[in-house]
Amino acid sequence: MTTFTIKINKRTKAGKAFMAMSETFFKGVEGIEIIENKSEITKEDPIYSKEFIAKVKKAETEINKGNTIRLNPNDVWGSIL
Repeated sequence: MTTFTIKINKRTKAGKAFMAMSETFFKGVEGIEIIENKSEITKEDPIYSKEFIAKVKKAETEINKGNTIRLNPNDVWGSIL
């Protein structure tokens, strides 16, 4: 038995076409089985780096504690100096 693993983005035009073609040709064919691996579908590479995520979480914690600075939009430089 040989196993093929193919990642298909079902939201793209090519992905939709490939899924329709494979279902049409291989559904019900003896000797070929299509298995959808849900764990691989939900596991995606993170978009942001771990360092960036840590900075955002730290900032969120500080905001929740009330450690914030109010900026005057009419005088931004004056409000941070």
